Amino acid sequence: MEYLFIIISAIFVNNIMLAQFLGTCPFIGVSNKLSTATGMSMAVCFVMTLATLVTYLLNKYLLLPFGLDFLQTIAFILVIAALVQMVEIVLKKVSPSLYQALGIYLPLITTNCAVLGVAINVVTKQFTFGGGPSHMLNLGEAVVYSFATALGYGLAMVLFAGLREHLALNDVPKDFRGVPIAFITIGILALAFMGFSGIV
Repeated sequence: MEYLFIIISAIFVNNIMLAQFLGTCPFIGVSNKLSTATGMSMAVCFVMTLATLVTYLLNKYLLLPFGLDFLQTIAFILVIAALVQMVEIVLKKVSPSLYQALGIYLPLITTNCAVLGVAINVVTKQFTFGGGPSHMLNLGEAVVYSFATALGYGLAMVLFAGLREHLALNDVPKDFRGVPIAFITIGILALAFMGFSGIV
């Protein structure tokens, strides 16, 4: 039951983009087309889940036992950068069209604060799910939380990309075209997700 609370909370209630506003740069940059947003969502999902798994183990078995927890942020950034390089190499071989479509935004996952934010949250924040006592996440909960958070980020990005494609077909007033209407749309989408607060 606790895993269900984690999943619902990470995807809908505490959406990493719409509630915490982490990872805005790739979110705005890649969401012009639905296909690109879907590809970026899958890449973020893979990197965020794997990065959380690796950083959790690195923190638990290397940094904390040797009193090196002050190196946490630097170590996590290095792990994320290495994972992004791996995703880049795989995408270049497997799907060159998606690799070209993502362009500069794939390396941006390295500096995507959503990925780093989830990795740091998992090892430092006390979580409360379902009205129970607050506690640190174990490895299984951490992986589920990171995967669900990535799904929430992807859901928000795909919804936003669909809305942007629809807006491109409409007659938006001149002063609101481009980035202004995008930010207004994100705000309305965030308000819609606020409707889920109080579920868990």
